[in-house]
Amino acid sequence: QVQLQESGPGLVKPSQTLSLTCTVSGGSITTAYYAWSWIRQPPGEGLEWMGAIRYSGGTYYSPSLKSRSSISRDTSKNQFTLQLSSVTPEDTAVYYCARAPSIAESFTDWGQGTQVTVSP
Repeated sequence: QVQLQESGPGLVKPSQTLSLTCTVSGGSITTAYYAWSWIRQPPGEGLEWMGAIRYSGGTYYSPSLKSRSSISRDTSKNQFTLQLSSVTPEDTAVYYCARAPSIAESFTDWGQGTQVTVSP
């Protein structure tokens, strides 16, 4: 059974770059045709898909966040990483990583989420 675990700083200052890592166990991030996503949920709001990296390494981003987002991976560690630049307090949210059977399908596995607060 695959498990996903988010890690990263809980507090980031405005204008800095947020970096989060998702460590995957029980399955390889290079196994066809899985897609690995980042999703966030600001306080009192719904889930927002941010972007994904496919088993092949191809990346996809939400148009609203594309200019500030970068998703990469380290296959040797079975991890994928989100970097979000120029953060503001509006980026305060619980951040989740998740897996889907393919880029076009619903998520089947989720991490527990990690709270990130953007504050001076």
